[in-house]
Order: sequence, then C-alpha cells, then structure tokens
Amino acid sequence: MRRWYLLPFCLLCGGLTAFAQSPADSLLKKLHGTLHFSIRQFNGTTLVSEQSFRNNAAQTVDGSWQLKTTATAMPGAIDVQAVCRLEQGTAAQSAIAVSLEFGKWSTHNYVMVPASVYNGNRYRVIGNGYNPSYPEDMYYNPKVPLTISNNPRLSTEINGPSLISLQTGNAATPAICFFSPSEKKGFILLTTQQTRLGNSGLIIEESSGSDSCVMGITAPAVRKLAAGFGDFHPSGDHAPDWKAGDEVTMHFRIYVFEADGIPAVLSRFIQVRGEPGGPGQPRNILPMSKLLQCASDICRNNFIAVKAGAYYKPENNEDFQLGWVSGMINTYPMLALNDTLERQRVAAELDFVVNTLQGKSGYFYGGITAGGQLHSEKIHPSFPVAQAMVRKNGDVLFWLMKHLLLLKAQGYGASIRPEWEQAARRLATAFAATWKKYGEFGQYIAPETGEIAVFNSTAGAIVPAGLVMASRYFHVREWTKIAADASAFYYLRDVERQGLTGGDCGDISQDANSESAFGFLESLMAMYHYSGQQRWLTMAETQAALCATWVLSYDPVFPSGSAVDQLQCHMAGAVWASIQNKHAAPGICTSSGDALFKLFRATGNKRYADLLRDIQHAHAEAVNMPGHLTTHHLIGSSMERIQPSDAEGKESVGNFINTRNSWTETAGMLMALEIPGIYVNTDKEEVYVFDHVTARILSKDKSAITLAVTNQTPYDAAVSLMAETNRQASVPLAYTAFLKWLHIKVDAGKTVEVRIPRD
Repeated sequence: MRRWYLLPFCLLCGGLTAFAQSPADSLLKKLHGTLHFSIRQFNGTTLVSEQSFRNNAAQTVDGSWQLKTTATAMPGAIDVQAVCRLEQGTAAQSAIAVSLEFGKWSTHNYVMVPASVYNGNRYRVIGNGYNPSYPEDMYYNPKVPLTISNNPRLSTEINGPSLISLQTGNAATPAICFFSPSEKKGFILLTTQQTRLGNSGLIIEESSGSDSCVMGITAPAVRKLAAGFGDFHPSGDHAPDWKAGDEVTMHFRIYVFEADGIPAVLSRFIQVRGEPGGPGQPRNILPMSKLLQCASDICRNNFIAVKAGAYYKPENNEDFQLGWVSGMINTYPMLALNDTLERQRVAAELDFVVNTLQGKSGYFYGGITAGGQLHSEKIHPSFPVAQAMVRKNGDVLFWLMKHLLLLKAQGYGASIRPEWEQAARRLATAFAATWKKYGEFGQYIAPETGEIAVFNSTAGAIVPAGLVMASRYFHVREWTKIAADASAFYYLRDVERQGLTGGDCGDISQDANSESAFGFLESLMAMYHYSGQQRWLTMAETQAALCATWVLSYDPVFPSGSAVDQLQCHMAGAVWASIQNKHAAPGICTSSGDALFKLFRATGNKRYADLLRDIQHAHAEAVNMPGHLTTHHLIGSSMERIQPSDAEGKESVGNFINTRNSWTETAGMLMALEIPGIYVNTDKEEVYVFDHVTARILSKDKSAITLAVTNQTPYDAAVSLMAETNRQASVPLAYTAFLKWLHIKVDAGKTVEVRIPRD
C-alpha cells in the first residue's frame, strides 16, 4: 500500500503544479490523463466557483480544507480512498469532485456508462419525451441513421456543448468506461453508489474543440437537469452545507489496459463490475417451484375467449399483443406443465395466432384488439400501410419453433397442427427473403408486402436463433447460412463497432437496450448449439459481457422508508430496460436467460452463472407474496419497475407500482423451468445452486456424490437438479432438456440428502 498527495491540474485556472509521480499518474499517463480533486460551490445547481487542492489543502471563501488519499496498486489498476475534511470555518452548498482529464481525446473513442450511455449516445436524436413519433424521413429509407430518443449524450458536432451529467442511480454499475482506438487501450473508472452525502455524480465533459475530456465523480451528485424517459427535468439536487469537522470519504478504482477493440473493454468490464462496492448478496426467499405455481395460477385464470379469438391475456386488458411482452410466449411454460386443459388452451391460442395474425408476406401483425381490429405499429400519416415490429416476428419464429420441439419431446408430436408448421415455414421464408433483398431485417416490417418500413437497429436480434431452429426442423439448409450471415453482420456492425444493440422494444426509438442484447446472445448460442463452432462461443462471451452492462451489479441503497428499503430487498440482478426507459426490471424481457446457463456449461466460467443467479434472485425480490407485498395485487404477481434512478421523480426511487406485468411473471415461469435449481458436474465435483436453497457435498466415493440440500424459505420446494459429466457438458444443451431433470422435494426449513451417481 502506498500513500501520496496529489497536486492537481486546475481546470478553472489552467495552472499546473509540479509534483512527484504517483501510481495513478503513471497509470493515467498511458492515456494522456491526469487526476485532481477540487471543491465545487453551488447556488442551487449552478456552479459558482471551484477550488483545487494544492499540497493537500484548499481554501474556499469561509473554509479551510484538507485532503488525504490512500492508494493501493493492483495489476493494471489503482484503488483509491480519498478523505476530504473541512478543518476550519464553514462552506455553503459544496461538493467534492474527482476529475480525470484526458488530453489527445478523440470523438471516435467509445464511451460507455452501464445501462445509460453507449458509444457516447452520439446519435441522431428525435422527440422530447417517451416513445417519440418517427419523422417522415425515417420510413422506407435504407440509409436512415441510428436514431434515439432525447437522452444524455455527447455531441455529434465539433465545438458544440458536450456534457453528460448523471447520478450513480442512473447506472447498472457506477462506472465510466472508454476505448481509445488510437492508443489501443481501454479505461474503466468504478466507484461506489454513495458516500455519506448520498448518491454520487458521474460527469463526462468534452472540451469545446473535443480534443480533451474530463471524466469524474462528485460527492454528492449536483445535476442541473435529471434525465427522464426521453426528456429532462430540473434535478432538485442540492449540495450540502459544511461545518468544521465534516468530512466525506470517496472510494474509486481506475483501470487502464491494453485493448484491441470494444469487445476487450466489455470483457474486462464483466470481470471487474462487482468492484469496489462489492457484488450483490442474493437472499433465498422464494423457491423456483413456488414461483412457478403462483405465476402459472395467474396465467390459468387469464385465459379468455373474445370476438378476436381465444388466448391468455398478455397484459391487464383483453387485447392481444404478440411476442415481446408475453403473447405466445406465456403459452410455453403453460405447455410445459403437461396439463391436459392447458395444452388444449395453448393449442387454441396457436390456432388463433396463425389463423388471424399472419399477413400475406408471411410476417405477423403485432397485435389485435379483443374486438378483432388489427394493430399497426409506429404508423405515420404519410404511410398508411400497416406495420409490425421485426422483434415481435422474431419472437414468433423462435417461440413457435420451441413449442413444436416441446410438443415432440413431451410425446405429443401427433397433436401438432399442419397449420402451425406451415405458419412457421412461411415466416422463416419471409425472413430469408428480406435478408436476401436488403441484407438486414430492419426494425419495422409491412406484414402484407414484406417490405422493410424502417431500417437499422438490432431489432432482428433473435431472428437468427429462430431461423437456424427452423432450418433444422424443416431441413432447409439455406436458412442456416442466412442465420450465420445475419449473426456475423449484427456482431460486427453493432457489437464490435458500436458496442451496443438496440431498437427492438415497441416503446423506444432505436435506443440501446437490454432486450436486444439478451436476444442476440440467444442467437449466438443457437448458432453454437447447431454448429459446434468455437467462433460463435467467442462472440457469445463478448455478448454476455454486453448483457452484464445492463444488470445491477450490486445491491443498491434505496431511500429510507421506500418499499424496497422496507422489504430489505437485495436488487443485484435487476435488468435495466433501455437508455430511454431508465429503470430496472425483475427479469429479462421476455426470456429465462438460459443462454447464460448454456454459456456457463460450455466455458466453465462462473461469471455467467453468477449473472443468471442474480437475475433470478432479483426477480424473486419483486414478486408479491404474503409478508412480502410488492404489487399489492395477486399472489405471485410482479411488475416491471425496480427504480434506482430519479427519472420518474425522486419520490419514485425504490417504490413499486401497484399493478402487474404479465411479461415479468412469464420470465419468472421460464426461469423456474429452464434453469436447473442445482447443477452438478460430477467429474469436477462442482455444485452450483440457482434456486433458493443451499447445497453442499456431504460425501463422495468412486460411484456417487451425496449432497445435503437445505431449504430455509417458508415454502416447500421441488428443486430441479441437473447432473452431468465433463463429456456430457461438452454437448450443447437441448432446448427441452429440463423435461428430464430430477426434482427433489425439500420441505420448508428441512434438509434432505441426495445421492448422485457419477455416471
């Protein structure tokens, strides 16, 4: 451990005081960077003065300050603790700032704040609010630039204002990252959510000529404007008044490392995202089997027959929405229950979907009212032809193929209607035709003509998965090639070159989002599943790292008295929605995340298992159960808001909304089915637990391993167990593998022993 005192570069006065080279300076020098501390004084949210520390000291109008820093050198990193103390006098409305200034800056640098800023959000902007309408020039225009909502962003113009001002609650991990193509280096600044002053601020500001950039942390956050859902509003932030003896401690960590591209930065990020605040501490509160029972009971009671047809209600009204948020996705766990009545209901919904919603081109409309009126999505007065989301059509192909595979695996292949297979074949054919004509899948499609109405985005993220599944099911080799070409295209254009995927939600523009990230991971793992080629696994690891940027990496502190605080929820694992919709949610929309489990099996890297376990446990924290009321709705219900940010106002932070979202319940059911409660590799003698139980090896011999499984929750559990050898683990996991998993009954508060044969 080494201590040093910083004599900083002063941004306001422009002066530079010579000082002994510190570990931080040596590290930052690789990126032409310097580090300094200062006191910022405000009038409300307006900065009125700034005094830098020199020789450990700073003097403001009425106060004398002292700074003490402690540094710990780490491989490629420096960990810093800084204590700032007002020794004498007073200081009104003052905050402490840590600033890292980088010279030789380039606007070509990739800048990322997890769940908030990707590639600097340096894209065309439209609207000033939630889900803005698309201007006319975005329709039927193959050259349309990536277009986002009004979010915090760096400027697309030289000499324009270029400032991003956030608070740590805006980020899935309190971090600022960048990649410098010219220097071939990556940078990560990690900090904690809070000091004693509350949430800290995260600042990125480019100079007027864009040739230098300051990145920093302030304690506390003092933003002029807070980012909302596609707009901004006065932040209401306030710097505190200080008296003699007051002090604050800031903790941050700086990484500088060799990087040959954006994937290298993402890969390093997933390795360090739990530092320095520490990873989350998941609680065992709700066994997966109990979650499945409660959520499936809700779904059972939501089956309706209306003028449009018969189906499980996707949301809280009787209209039907296909894909995306549960329509014809919630049917899959209901089919997996292997219940005669529910199998009949699923068949009725599939009949309704393929007979009512498929257009002449083979593409599907995105929804229909209970009265039978088809929906058109993202419509514009100048273009009356009805449109549908490419994402929804990708979901239809992927999930329809999964339904067919599940029916066959259950022994009900004879019940598959020819119309279902024909609909899937027609949709795969439509996607193939679109790819051959346009070289992309676009964002919005015209179901009658098959034309792309809006180009660009990663809305087709999950399409390759559905295409390669259909290719093998229908024995059409061409579709496998198209799936491979499309996967390579999206990876190169969006992941490798832009460090983001986006645009596949119906309520955002082409903003970066988590759903496309996880959807594309599904596609890459599908390509690996069917080809066995290592290149897809390598891409999937990078993609999983991108997915991790959207997931809360720690258990946030929520306001005292808020619902999350009162329930003492541990929310590491909540999944942020998009850079427009600035909130986290319980689960992936709409998926179990089993691609992460498959990646864990294929690589042995526990980070992917940890990420998935955290997602599942955060989901359980949001489920409405007796003594743990979140939605104040049905038992087993959940809703999509876990809100660490003040995007919806400070009063919304940490408070649930008293309603339910079908998609979050569907995600919970899928996790309960497709993720094993306990995974055992008998050759490695390793046990990994995803469910809300504990498991330990009691004994082992040449023929078997014996586990002790303990359930400390108040609910009886039926825990699924998957055990395999190294050889079995080398084979990609079948989509219906969960049907063969053993289920162990463990009553509440009890421990059982389980003997697992090594073979």
